[in-house]
Amino acid sequence: MYRILDFKAMEKDLDYYLNLEWTLIEGTDLDFNGNPYHYIEIKEIPSFAFCAKTRELALANYKKQLKLSLMVMLEMGDKIIEPGEEDDDNTDWESICPG
Repeated sequence: MYRILDFKAMEKDLDYYLNLEWTLIEGTDLDFNGNPYHYIEIKEIPSFAFCAKTRELALANYKKQLKLSLMVMLEMGDKIIEPGEEDDDNTDWESICPG
């Protein structure tokens, strides 16, 4: 028995992207008043950053912001790099913007 694939049904929508295993980059820093906070960045979405007072709050809530970010990216037709996918942009940002 052969199965015919419906490529329209396989369209990558918001739910598809929300359920990917994104590469989280976590850390802590100090705000302008010297108070600690926890942040989460997503490797595949360089413009994404979410901050909260604790790691637990950051992990519990970053997906709300991720959903909004993905909605805008989809609406604008931006290319969304998926986890494990190489970015076509081979720019060596560390050489251009040394820390």
